[in-house]
Amino acid sequence: MKKYGTILFLLFDLLLLSFSGCVPSKPTEKVEILSAERLVNKLEVNRMRIRRFEGNGTLIIKTPQMDNTSNFKITLVKPDSIYLTIMGPFGIQLAQALVTEKNFIFYDALHNTAYEGKVDQNILKDIFRVNLPFSDLINAFVGSVSLSRHLYKSPTKYAVDYDKYVLTYIDSLTHVETIYRVDIRQLGITSYRVISKAGDTMLDGKYSDFDYLEDVPVPYNIEVQDREDDQSVSIKYKKMAANNPGIYIDFQIPKDATIIKW
Repeated sequence: MKKYGTILFLLFDLLLLSFSGCVPSKPTEKVEILSAERLVNKLEVNRMRIRRFEGNGTLIIKTPQMDNTSNFKITLVKPDSIYLTIMGPFGIQLAQALVTEKNFIFYDALHNTAYEGKVDQNILKDIFRVNLPFSDLINAFVGSVSLSRHLYKSPTKYAVDYDKYVLTYIDSLTHVETIYRVDIRQLGITSYRVISKAGDTMLDGKYSDFDYLEDVPVPYNIEVQDREDDQSVSIKYKKMAANNPGIYIDFQIPKDATIIKW
């Protein structure tokens, strides 16, 4: 636990040093109401179209210990790489984190120190400040949710609420309820909520201000609230790009950096 606290402290320290558009619409036309099966299939096809993603903007982290805002840049290379850069005033790099499904490197630029080790849920929470497994985390940065486990089963409830599809799944073993709301026209997930057996909200995700990348709706604004741990992460993108050949991860630790194995 002392190790995890060290990375959390470093991230908190670095964030303290950082400074504290219109959506194109598709032609107006009658919209076909999709069956649950067709909707889930379309959402999964859209999710898989985004193979590489790059965005920059503002990152807001709120926990009982901190409430900070910083500039950031994110690069995703699916299925297994997230590269996050935290920047301070004038674009100065304060920290970089390269996380794959199995390993991580966290580089503290101010102290020229890199931390390397195996990924586990505590490490993910310390770096990204939200309690999500890696596979969900990589989707969260582009405002998508994996519905692959629901491809071949019907939702517990399915409804149309004004301009939103509402998909509800209740796990037969844990009785955890997950509710997805999807914009009927754009087919973008606008929110999802995870509710415990006791009826308590565990996780809330909200997505808004969509743009189309590769004909896929991607939100400029993302907010994920981990209510169990009383922390939230908000992302406000300024620029986004997807599937460009120039999107790749180039992360090298300085030769004179101190390396600490986790």
